[in-house]
Parts: sequence; C-alpha cells; structure tokens
Amino acid sequence: MDTPTALGEFLRTRRAQLQPEDVGLPSHGTRRRVPGLRREELALLAGVSITYYTHLEQGQSTNASDSVLDALARALRLTPDEHAHLHNLARPPRAKRAASPRPEYARDTTRRLIGAMPQVPAVVLDGRNNVLAWNPLGHALLAGHLDFASPDDPAVRPNLTRMLFLDPHTRELYTDWKSEARVALAALRLVAGRNPGDRALAELIGSLMLQSPDFASLWSKHPVRDCTVGTKTLHHPVVGPLTLDFENLHLTDGTNHRMLLYSAPESSPSDAALRMLSSLTAGAASGTGRGTPEPAPADADAGGER
Repeated sequence: MDTPTALGEFLRTRRAQLQPEDVGLPSHGTRRRVPGLRREELALLAGVSITYYTHLEQGQSTNASDSVLDALARALRLTPDEHAHLHNLARPPRAKRAASPRPEYARDTTRRLIGAMPQVPAVVLDGRNNVLAWNPLGHALLAGHLDFASPDDPAVRPNLTRMLFLDPHTRELYTDWKSEARVALAALRLVAGRNPGDRALAELIGSLMLQSPDFASLWSKHPVRDCTVGTKTLHHPVVGPLTLDFENLHLTDGTNHRMLLYSAPESSPSDAALRMLSSLTAGAASGTGRGTPEPAPADADAGGER
C-alpha cells in the first residue's frame, strides 16, 4: 500500500465529511466546488499553515509531529481508531526489503484447543484473514460448502474477506451483507495502515479492487474501525436465522494469529439453532469422514430469530 497516497486519501475523505457549520466556521452561503471543508479551513482549525497542510495531504511531508497529528484529529473529529490510523499513515515504520511471505500455519496446541470446544464455532485466522484452521462447528457455520481440510493447503486456503466479497454462499449467509462488508473493510484498512510493507496483504487488496466493484467503492471511502467484539446476524442454509455474538482473541505467541469465536445467549433460539447445527455436524463427521449436513428445506427454518 502506498502510504503517502493513503494518507492523502484519508485526510481528503474525512475533510469532505465535515461542513463549516459542523465545526463553528461561517459558510457565507457560497456554493462550494467540492464537498466538506476546504484545505485552508482545516489548516486554520488545526493551527497549521495552509502550505504545510497541503504538503501533508499531497504526501510531500513525512515528519509531522504528534502535536500536529493530534490537532488534525481533533479538527476532523476522528474516532480513536481513526486517530491511531492517522498516526500509522503519517509515520509508517521503516520499509524492509520485500520478501515472499512464507505460508503460515496454526500451532498444534491451538488446533487442539478449538477442537476441544465442539459446541463453540471457532476459526483461527492470520493477520490477513486467511483461515488457518477451524473446528467442525466453525466450518459448518461459515463455510460448509468448502472442504474442511482447505485451510491446511495455502494454495486453496479460504480468506474470510475474499469470501465475503466474491463467494455467493458467503454473501447470502449475512442478513445485512452491506453492513458486514463495511465493517470487514474498515477493519482491513486499519490492518493495512499498521502493516504498510506487507506484500501479501497489498496483493489481497489489489486483487479485490480488481475483482469486486463493491470492495473498490467501499475502499475509496477509507473507512477505519477496529472490530474485536460484536454481533452478527446470519441466515444459515441448514438451521436458518442466527444472531450470534463474536470475539476476536489475539494469541500472545508473537504470530499475529487470532481465534474468532461465536456464541449465543443460553436457551435463546440462536443457541438452539447452534446446538442443532453441532449435532448435525457431529452426525455427518461420524460417518465415512467429516461432511457437511444437507441444507434444510426452504420452509424449515429451525428455531431462530430474524
């Protein structure tokens, strides 16, 4: 990712979201050629010269101080995640010589851990959202149409972001796909800002820009948001509607891997649906091998809420 370019894009998108009246400046009722604040207005609010701000937005200055960045964040009314992202873009780490990234694999102990939680959908991800492992229930919940063993082969390893934008099955899984896509892309923006030299991540983003107009449109808006906990609403092809809480638990072994875990309140319709999916998954796996339960008939949405 071209960090100076990304910095300029980020500042312009946030500047365009603010009107003079939003920040206590007179608008004078004049018609504006571009939406949002002008460069000189933002520079005034942040207490910097228009020349300096213009150089910063054009990627010609890479030595902005903390005080300047903090002043810009206040003037632009950035969220804490956006504020941190601004710092990452303005002062990226020293670039290292690009090297072909080695395939990553989940540790055996991590695999055993998620395997010991048969009632909890669990997925192990790397920093680029590649699936490194999943337990049977995690596989059945998110990607029952894929081979259970696919995370073990880097050549065909699923990537949750790629699936969200390019896989029709995944697109149909989310009740509000547009909201899910915005959150996923905002989290990816934050990761990209923290890792400007990650060639594999840049290749993922580049391929999605070319293959998905939805991704390209959302990416141009430069959303930024960390997403470690929350709620997802799904419509599963086997057990129907689900409302699940999720948590991303980052492992502390230096790998940048994390476990994505799902749960539902005890005795809720979604809890009952998860238990049904778990029993169906266990039944399929107890035969000739791990399998995927067949989708329920169209009129057989099992015990869930929309």
